[in-house]
Amino acid sequence: MTTFTNPLPKRNDWHMAFVVTRREVRDAFRDWRIIIPIFLLTLVFPAIMNFTARRLVGFVEEYGADIIANQLIPFLLLVVGFFPMSFSLVIALETFVGEKERKSLEPLLATPLTNMQLYMGKMLASLAPPLSASYLGIAVYLIALRTSVNWTPGWPLFIQTLLITTIQGVIMVAGAVIISSQTTSVRAANLLASFIIVPMALLIQFEAVAMFWGNHTGLWWLIAGLAVTAMVLIRMGSAIFNREELLGRDIDQIRLGWMWQQFWGRFSGRGANGRYPNPLVWYRQTFAILRQLRAPIIIMVLALIGGAIAGVVIGRIYALPSEFQAQMQGENILSNLAQLELMVGALPYVILVQNVRVLLLMALLGVFTFGVLSILIFMLPIGLIGYIATQFALAGQNPFTFLLGAIVPHAVLEIPALIIAAAAALRWHITVISPPPDRTLSEGFLATAADFFRLLLGVAIPLLAISAFVEAYVTPQVLLRVYGG
Repeated sequence: MTTFTNPLPKRNDWHMAFVVTRREVRDAFRDWRIIIPIFLLTLVFPAIMNFTARRLVGFVEEYGADIIANQLIPFLLLVVGFFPMSFSLVIALETFVGEKERKSLEPLLATPLTNMQLYMGKMLASLAPPLSASYLGIAVYLIALRTSVNWTPGWPLFIQTLLITTIQGVIMVAGAVIISSQTTSVRAANLLASFIIVPMALLIQFEAVAMFWGNHTGLWWLIAGLAVTAMVLIRMGSAIFNREELLGRDIDQIRLGWMWQQFWGRFSGRGANGRYPNPLVWYRQTFAILRQLRAPIIIMVLALIGGAIAGVVIGRIYALPSEFQAQMQGENILSNLAQLELMVGALPYVILVQNVRVLLLMALLGVFTFGVLSILIFMLPIGLIGYIATQFALAGQNPFTFLLGAIVPHAVLEIPALIIAAAAALRWHITVISPPPDRTLSEGFLATAADFFRLLLGVAIPLLAISAFVEAYVTPQVLLRVYGG
C-alpha cells in the first residue's frame, strides 16, 4: 500500500522556512540584473496591453461588435499576469542548481534545517518576486484601463484572475524548483523549462476560449483543477528532495543497462542468487502484489461508480433523437445481432486488442499526468454504458434488462481485470509524488512499473482474453434469450 513518506509541515517548519525565504528574497532583490528587467517588463507590458485594448475597443465600435472587446479585454488581463511569471521563471530554475554551480549551496545544506524546511523556504522565495511582479502588472493594467476606456472587471472576474494568476505561478515555480533540485547544471534546467512553459502557454489558449465564450463557470472548474495540480507538484517536490543526492550528483546520465536490470529483476522475480522462479512461484509473487493495491483499488471502484453516475446524468441531459431510440426496441436489437454473426469469429481478437490498447494508453498518459488521465480513461467505458442504459430507459425499455443481457455476462471478468490493471497503473503513477521510503525515486518508479506489467500480463490479459470470448460467443446468446430471440 502506498504511504506518504514525510509528514505535513509543522509550525516550526514554517518558521524556519520563512527564515530561508527572507534570506533568499533579500539576496534576489539585491541583484539588479534580475529585478530591474522583471519590473521594467512588468510596467511596460501592461502599457502595451492597454494600447491594444484601446485600439480593439475603437475598432469594434466602428462595426457594433462591442461584445468582442468585452470578452477579449479580460483575457488580456490574464496575459498581463502570466507574462512576468514566465520571465521570472529563471529565479526558480536557479534555486538549487544555480547555487550549486556558484559553490554557495554547501553552506546552506550544512545548516540544521530539515529537507522540508529548506525546500519550503526555497519554494516561497522563488514565488515571491514573480507573484509581486504579476500583481503589480495587473494593478497597472487595471488603472490604465479605467482611465483610457473606462473598463473595470466585476468582482467574480477579478477574483478569478487573481486565483488563476496565483495558482499558475505556484505550478510554474513548483515545477521549476523540482527541475532545479533534480538537474546538475543551469543549462539542463533551462532546457527542461520548456516542459513548464509549453503546457502553461496551451493553458492560456484554453482560458482564452473560456473567456471569449463567457464560460466563467468553467473557469472555476479550471481553478479547482489547477489547485489540485499545484498541491501535487508541491507534494512531489518535497517528497523527492534530498540534500545528499543533490550534493553527490555531479552529472546527469541515462543508465539504460541499470534501468533494465532493475525492471527485469522485479518483473521476472529473479532472486539475489540470479535464479528465476518457476511459473507457480512467479504467480504467487504476482498475486501478493494485490495486497499493496488496496487504496488504488478503492479509488478505482469509486471512479467506476462516479463514471456510471456521470453517464446517467449526461444521458438525461443529452438524450438521443427519437429515431435512434427506436433502434433500442427488442426486435431491432435482434436484427442488429444477426448482422454481427458474420464477423463473430474475429470479435474475440478485436475486443482483446482494444482492451489492451486502452490499458496501455491509460498507463502511458497517466505517467505524465500523475494518474489523472488514467482515471478519466478508466471512467469513460462505464460512463458510456451508463449513458446507453439511460437511453434505453428514455425509450421506454427496461435498462436493467439491457445490462443483464449485454453487459453482465462478460463484465464479471472484464471489470475485475480492468480494475486490477488500472489500480496497478495508478500505484505506478503516484510513485513520483510519494516515493517508497526504502528506495530512491528511480528505483521505486521502475519497481512499480514492473509490478504493473506483471499484473497486466499475468492477471489482466488472461482475464480479458476469457471475457473477450464470452463477449463474442456467450453475451449475444444471452441477449437473444433476454429479448426473446
